Amino acid sequence: MLHHDTAPQGIRAFSPHREQTIEFYKPLTMIVGANGCGKTTIIECLKYVCTGTPPPGGDKGKSFVHDPKLAGVTEVKGSIKLRFKNRAGQDMVVIRSLQLTQKKGSSTFKTLDGVIKSTDPATNKKSSMSHKCGELDKQVPFLMGVSKAIMENVIFCHQEESSWPLGDPASLKKKFDDIFESSRYSKALESIRKTRLEYVSHCVCTAKRIKIQSFFSRASRRCVHIFPPHLSDNRP
Repeated sequence: MLHHDTAPQGIRAFSPHREQTIEFYKPLTMIVGANGCGKTTIIECLKYVCTGTPPPGGDKGKSFVHDPKLAGVTEVKGSIKLRFKNRAGQDMVVIRSLQLTQKKGSSTFKTLDGVIKSTDPATNKKSSMSHKCGELDKQVPFLMGVSKAIMENVIFCHQEESSWPLGDPASLKKKFDDIFESSRYSKALESIRKTRLEYVSHCVCTAKRIKIQSFFSRASRRCVHIFPPHLSDNRP
């Protein structure tokens, strides 16, 4: 997984009228700025575009989008673009879009369908495919080769949630189960156990069938021996 750059628009303090690109450099990119300039927002954007999980305390995403009142409009459409290389080294771009509509006394938040763009390294041909939000939540981590749990709890862990290792035992166990995919491991073991039982059952049935066929084959040879072929049709 290698991030090249991200481009938020209409997210928190980022203007809804123009796209701003933040480029990342190897081996390290340091983000420095005054309080409230958007340092944390950049990390939140990376986490959201990769996993679809809004930042904590964001009123289910409403406060994540630029406030329509500040922009002097009734509706703001925000978007986050991320250019990265997938685990095969192919250049890809994922785009997530959000919408916040301000009404009298209330606001409505909605996530829009996302887009994944790719470029074929051999032919340099570009392709684009639209995905529903739930599909993107699974597809993007798969393309990057990193599980969603590791992105949420390790790579892009929010500062307000960074103390999760000190949480209660039940929550901590769930976090580690998700990170190490223990449930997937348990399912694999259960699948192996069932397959083994089916194989053993099949072998037992095959052995019985061979034994029965061998018995009838020997019985048939004995019958032919007792009644030679030239007498078998004239038996009393």
